Amino acid sequence: MDIRMIYFVVSALLVTVTAQVYIVTMEGEPIISYQGGENGYEATAVESDEKIDTSSELVTSYARHLERKHDMILGMLFEEGSYKKLYSYKHLINGFAAHISPEQAETLRRTPGVKSVNKDWKVRRLTTHTPQFLGLPTDVWPTGGGWERAGEDIVIGFVDSGIYPHHPSFASHHRLPYGPLPHYKGKCEEDPHTKKSFCNRKIVGAQHFAEAAKAAGAFNPNIDYASPMDGDGHGSHTAAIAAGNNGIPLRMHGYEFGNASGMAPRARIAVYKALYRLFGGFVADVVAAIDQAVHDGVDILSLSVGPNSPPTTTKTTFLNPFDATLLGAVKAGVFVAQAAGNGGPFPKTLVSYSPWIMTVAAAIDDRRYKNHLTLGNGKMLAGMGLSPSTRPHKMYTLVSANDVLLDSSVSKYNPSDCQRPEVFNKKLVEGKILLCGYSFNFVVGTASIKKVVATVKHLGAAGFVLVVENVSPGTKFDPVPSAVPGILITDVSKSMDLIDYYNVSTSRDWTGRVKSFNAQGSIGDGLAPVLHKSSPQVALFSARGPNTKDFSFQDADLLKPDILAPGYLIWAAWCPNGTDEANYVGEGFALISGTSMAAPHIAGIAALVKQKHPRWSPAAIKSALMTTSKVVDRAGRLLQAQHYSDTEAVTLVKATPFDYGSGHVNPSAALDPGLVFDAGYEDYVGFLCTTPGIDAHEIRNYTNTPCNYEMKHPSNFNAPSIAISHLVGTQTVTRRVKNVAEVEETYTITARMQPSIAIEVNPPAMTLRPGASRSFSVTLTVRSVSGVYSFGEVKLKGSRGHKVRIPVVALGHKR
Repeated sequence: MDIRMIYFVVSALLVTVTAQVYIVTMEGEPIISYQGGENGYEATAVESDEKIDTSSELVTSYARHLERKHDMILGMLFEEGSYKKLYSYKHLINGFAAHISPEQAETLRRTPGVKSVNKDWKVRRLTTHTPQFLGLPTDVWPTGGGWERAGEDIVIGFVDSGIYPHHPSFASHHRLPYGPLPHYKGKCEEDPHTKKSFCNRKIVGAQHFAEAAKAAGAFNPNIDYASPMDGDGHGSHTAAIAAGNNGIPLRMHGYEFGNASGMAPRARIAVYKALYRLFGGFVADVVAAIDQAVHDGVDILSLSVGPNSPPTTTKTTFLNPFDATLLGAVKAGVFVAQAAGNGGPFPKTLVSYSPWIMTVAAAIDDRRYKNHLTLGNGKMLAGMGLSPSTRPHKMYTLVSANDVLLDSSVSKYNPSDCQRPEVFNKKLVEGKILLCGYSFNFVVGTASIKKVVATVKHLGAAGFVLVVENVSPGTKFDPVPSAVPGILITDVSKSMDLIDYYNVSTSRDWTGRVKSFNAQGSIGDGLAPVLHKSSPQVALFSARGPNTKDFSFQDADLLKPDILAPGYLIWAAWCPNGTDEANYVGEGFALISGTSMAAPHIAGIAALVKQKHPRWSPAAIKSALMTTSKVVDRAGRLLQAQHYSDTEAVTLVKATPFDYGSGHVNPSAALDPGLVFDAGYEDYVGFLCTTPGIDAHEIRNYTNTPCNYEMKHPSNFNAPSIAISHLVGTQTVTRRVKNVAEVEETYTITARMQPSIAIEVNPPAMTLRPGASRSFSVTLTVRSVSGVYSFGEVKLKGSRGHKVRIPVVALGHKR
């Protein structure tokens, strides 16, 4: 051990406070990820999630080495008998648990080589909470044999940034044995360094696609990994949401945040890496990945990827290599879930357009992480911070970053970001709460809360406050787990209250230098989530309709998005080398937001529907999910959507189908929808052929099918929704439903619409035997031209309890 530091022995006689259990993590890799590098110890990193061979000499010698380091640091710092080491963590993390005093814990925090010291603490036990929020453990998993069988024999393909195969969310040992998968024939690449496969019995396929990226000169094998290894984090996160193992303990910074689970925890994972950390991806590589996935035999495709804007190389959004390849996938029986995009709350920001794709918008579920800062003048300022509190019943001095610099010349580093501890006067910061500025650097990722935490720990501060002084539309604030007390004040008016209080309380000389710091405050406990009934809500960033049919942004006669699913603050697996989120570099889990998180929720739920109904077409699965979705929140009120007010503050407005599609997914009802609106390849081609402005030759080039115009109008495509972008006078559309229940049922059909458009249905009722299909018509008539879309719905209520609902949107025009 290289000893270039001085340790001080702390006498047991000085310990006056009751000892507690602390978890200490150390620098250096644990067995599972140790790649070598320390003299005398060869690599022990496990590949392909195989079980660690604890009898291996390589493993046992490195384990002894780590434990010796743990014992040495405790023995050099503290007198024997003044502490008790409880565990040495060597396999999954490198660290130890010890029963020590708060003073000893503080000494450890300041010791070089120590990454974190956290008091062992348990918060309310919630999972990566969306399985419970969606009712999967109680209403869905039991119908298929419990979570141990949820998604059995279903293969979900992920076209994303790869996977970190060593994560416990993807482990196959200590699970029920998996049976053979004769229908899946995917390949498993080997790690180029270890020559071991990326697959196990859970991960059944792993390939990467980068030829286009290489040709463009964008690919760097040292950074991007010429393998399925996830160098970004995004791919591991999405795979775990859809199909991660159930009951994986989620722990960070010594705090327990419940157990993680995918929607279909028994489903298999097939990885098709085509996205990379620095440049994203190229359509040529993505198309190759989709093509290979379909060839290999995946059942579901999860795509958290899409074009930045409607393609300009073709005349329509529906016909481009990306969407056409997905049409081929659906033809082959593959269900496709795609993220709607993150351009909300502005209209026409969707990046997923076609009727054969299920376009998924993002919802906020019922869990919120809130915190507060209490000032010395009694004011309490709301904010967010997934962190412990400062010591109860104690106020701490507040110091602004700009007032505690070692040298004013360091201002070139933008010190208010609190990213560099070396620029601060430790004596002025130690034991105080450091006030930092949330600048644009945090928005673009060049500054991170993780580095603020590191600064605070290095300086020995009691905590930190990040102050938002101005905000741009589109800025997204998410709570970030922190090992030290911390809070982000996102409301600019609250930030001004804090700044005013600090300035009034701080005494300065004539040069502006601080004579005395008199402002005080304390940070609350932000670890425990608060559950809200006013959920779900449409997330601010979630892309909105109307759907567009061409790069001129003309409205399409097809409603998008299709459905709403959780996509805000989703806990799931991460890879230690992931860089997609600066605040989670080196972590095993991440709490992030985006429609990228919503799409795999639907992919996993679709796997559960596919498991119960293996012969259903992708359109039937899509229909079941859409027609059973909910348009009210948990309090029984109509869904709301986050939006911007006139002052650019985030507010809530009444949501419309352009925000949520058919509604929020309701998995238990989707397993037994009663009726489905089915469609096949010819129907999709018919939609293309009847959409004005699409050249028939272009359609044939992409589909190898001649046009058939029997559909007459794209609104007649048998979607579980109705959209008419140019309604003049009266127009009648038809829909055909199939009874997928096991009994005969009579349905009454009703409809309602906003006043400017009249709506009628025919027939008013119909009876369907099991497996039978019937058609009905919906007639829309313009009453008055308002210049805005009118919204409504058609309901089919069954005599045996089934409820089927489809949204209707129409824009009336003058004759």
